[in-house]
Amino acid sequence: MVVSAKADKTIVVRVDSARRHRKYQKIVRSSIKLHAHDESNDANAGDTVRVVEARPLSRTKRWRLIEILERAK
Repeated sequence: MVVSAKADKTIVVRVDSARRHRKYQKIVRSSIKLHAHDESNDANAGDTVRVVEARPLSRTKRWRLIEILERAK
């Protein structure tokens, strides 16, 4: 899910994951934020997108936008 699209040709994508704790069996949720390249400035905050790993494009950008799966409502 896109968290921010304020920078030019860059989006910040939050990837959420949920897994079960090995000992306590409680669901542990975690998230990671990725900076992705958006050549046409097409994605907006709240959109669900698909990204793929790419060569380093800047100091923080290591991902590239492939497609927008669902637009924000």
